Amino acid sequence: MANDDELPGFVREALARGLPRQQIEQALLQAGWASGQVRSALAAYAEVDFPVPVPRPKPYVSAKEAFLYLTLFSTLYVSAYNLGRLVFSFIDRALPDPAMSGHYLDYTGQAMRWSVASLVIAFPVFLYLSWLLGRAIRLEPMKRASRVRKWLTYLTLFIAASILVGDLITLLYNFLGGELGLRFLLKALTVGVIAGTVFLYYLWDLRSDDLEGGA
Repeated sequence: MANDDELPGFVREALARGLPRQQIEQALLQAGWASGQVRSALAAYAEVDFPVPVPRPKPYVSAKEAFLYLTLFSTLYVSAYNLGRLVFSFIDRALPDPAMSGHYLDYTGQAMRWSVASLVIAFPVFLYLSWLLGRAIRLEPMKRASRVRKWLTYLTLFIAASILVGDLITLLYNFLGGELGLRFLLKALTVGVIAGTVFLYYLWDLRSDDLEGGA
């Protein structure tokens, strides 16, 4: 396969000669280039009526953008963890384990207060930053290609997928051991719903990027 540096030059020259994008894409795919590389190279040039190919602005990383996205995803993790912890505490109180002492109930009460406090602070911050960054992307669609956003989104998908896999493994392990109690099932369902919701939302978000031409 040719050197990766040759691809942008080839695409630029082909577009400059007036060749259709679909024809350029088919030629590169037949030559062995990966479809992702081809789409990325073509997306680097805007589809505007001009005698020469017009490059799109390249995404860059600013300190402000990094701060906003790091805060956004940090508050997401805090909110998801404490939501799960709060539901766990409700389950423990609704279906108490006879083996647990009264001290454990005191602990769950403290855990519930901490989880509520965390959610009251972190979740509104997450919602506000989601709205703020979403508005910025609507005004400047190229911000969808933010490197910080991409990396943190994929990191979040990895974490959510790992939690889902671990949850299913634990569920199967307890099933094979005949230890599937109602408390355990409810807790496993809680973990699965929270992690699954996060995973599906950000997977949809990445697919939206592909549909809108994000690299």
